[in-house]
Amino acid sequence: MNITALSPIEIGLLIAFGVIVVAGVAGLLIVRNRRTRKLRAQFGGAEYDRALANGGSRRHGEAGLEGRNDRIESLHIQPLAPGDRARFAESWRGVQGRFVDSPGGAVTDADQLLRDVMSTRGYPVSDFEQRAADVSVDHPLVIDNYRKAHEIATRQGLGHASTEELRQAMIHFRTLFEDLLGAPALPHAAAASA
Repeated sequence: MNITALSPIEIGLLIAFGVIVVAGVAGLLIVRNRRTRKLRAQFGGAEYDRALANGGSRRHGEAGLEGRNDRIESLHIQPLAPGDRARFAESWRGVQGRFVDSPGGAVTDADQLLRDVMSTRGYPVSDFEQRAADVSVDHPLVIDNYRKAHEIATRQGLGHASTEELRQAMIHFRTLFEDLLGAPALPHAAAASA
């Protein structure tokens, strides 16, 4: 194409077309960066990076995170009733109290207690990965702790976790437990026995 053979109107149309394409690309990049910032802020860096790694690409990972939001909106997640909150808090104190005599059993009980709390609040609890993904929408700051605690609990079931690791699992479970309870943090003096 010979540019000198184009009329001023054709040159103007080409320039306008180029500006529109550049503006469209810039707009797309801005929207994509906003989406990334929003998702990273909502889920936290660790869970965001995990989703991208599992998704295989930024587009698929971010679509998965957005899918989590859609899934949670379709569920009926409820805060705990005061009676349930008190009952679960008492159960947690009992689990922590058993840690000294049976660390492995206490970790197993803590994991089950968390599933019970999640179920009562309305989270599906059948599959760990789906459970963690669901909980990450509303509790992103503690989901990494939950994943670590669950991994230790799994290794404990095989007899491959030390007492120190089990103690760490209890601490990790407690952070999610307190968040799920939706009440002020449990007194750390009682929690220090773990």
